[in-house]
Amino acid sequence: MDITFHGAARNVTGSKHLLRLQDGTGILLDCGMFQGLGEQTEDMNEHFGFNPKKVDHLILSHAHIDHCGLIPRLVKEGFEGPIYCTAATMDLARILLMDSAKIQMQDVEYSNKQREKKNEPLLEALYTEEDAIAALSQFKIVDYHEEYHINPNLKFKFTDAGHVLGSAAVHIAATENGKKTYITFSGDVGRYGDLLLKSPQTFPQADYILLESTYGDSLHKDIGPIEDALLKVIKQTCEVKKGKVIIPAFSVGRTQELLYALNALELKGQLPDEPYYVDSPLSEKATQVLKNHPEVYNKDVKEVMKVDADPFGFKGLRFIQTTEESIALNDDVRPCVIISSSGMAEAGRVKHHIKNNIGNQKNTILMVGYAEPNSLGGKLARGEREVHIFGEQYQVNAEVQSIKSMSAHGDYEDLLHFLSCQDPALVKKIFLVHGEYDVQQHFAEKLKEKGFDDIQIPYQHEKLVLD
Repeated sequence: MDITFHGAARNVTGSKHLLRLQDGTGILLDCGMFQGLGEQTEDMNEHFGFNPKKVDHLILSHAHIDHCGLIPRLVKEGFEGPIYCTAATMDLARILLMDSAKIQMQDVEYSNKQREKKNEPLLEALYTEEDAIAALSQFKIVDYHEEYHINPNLKFKFTDAGHVLGSAAVHIAATENGKKTYITFSGDVGRYGDLLLKSPQTFPQADYILLESTYGDSLHKDIGPIEDALLKVIKQTCEVKKGKVIIPAFSVGRTQELLYALNALELKGQLPDEPYYVDSPLSEKATQVLKNHPEVYNKDVKEVMKVDADPFGFKGLRFIQTTEESIALNDDVRPCVIISSSGMAEAGRVKHHIKNNIGNQKNTILMVGYAEPNSLGGKLARGEREVHIFGEQYQVNAEVQSIKSMSAHGDYEDLLHFLSCQDPALVKKIFLVHGEYDVQQHFAEKLKEKGFDDIQIPYQHEKLVLD
């Protein structure tokens, strides 16, 4: 058998790994969208590098768009097989893919208006809402720890990866010529001691491991508790400077963590009396999905729920729905906190909020997660003093701060903990995926120190044979 790495290869988006057995069976691990890679992003999302019609099964680790965002495109181009995932992942994927389809259609409609004026050829959306609906009809729920037999020689099971609601590591057992091969795909690995979710689970011994490496050279232990950091920023910005706090946050995971931390401040009687806005209809839907799956909460959240039935709601919180309401926030000069997607500030309503507030030194832009280096969020976090937004240049006069420990991705200690259930002598190869190349090189050295001898960092579309 062989495996080809069609995404998240020396970068952190577009997760797609195609396992091909000797009998021709094709199993695709994730089908994610590339994000924040500049001009090449569009072309990379339009061309898979393989024939979707020759993929038989898709196993989805979790519902983040960089892992599931191209599934409707895959189906549109001829994939007819089942899409396996956990129940919570299916619930999230439903709202995320429909939202993504809407964005694709709106973006193309806008671009085509400009192209019509120039007599340029019109563009076609990556996929439509109808394509997303068709893709969702192919989803099949597999519970954690259920041993699912695809055929007599191929089975897999999910274990909880602790990354986001429904996230899973995938463990495949394939039999060829009487020999069994065990392959683990980590998906994205969460934190041990996460704010909301259970820690990643142990998993069976593997021959080959595809391991994410987003924070393979980092530790998330450089600041105190998250609520303390939030409180400090809100007090300084809203109460002292009378400005706004703008927080780019992913709709799934990060927004709910922020709401939980702010709710914790209210329970302690410490939450500043300011308006708090979540300006993302998708975030509201994702928050409701999380509320519908209390089985994923860790012990701390369950303890909070004994005294507070809604750990994601508090005084002063308002979910913004319409575009008109969102625009009105920019005209309101009063201090407030605005949480809005996307987390990398590359698209969505938060980009408009940053544009309208970046020039005022009273305001703070608070980064609370990973941002691809070429994205607007990445440039702000890096300290660039001038940035381009919607084609225009803006001076960064607003204060930019980061809460670096607020990540759904494990740091290198978490990743090493994740592997601690494995005997390094029995692992034939580890393939590092979902990480920047320089980070992966550092992490490879740490893995070797733990006894994992053969570490490979595949490049885009590289095919490697598994012994």
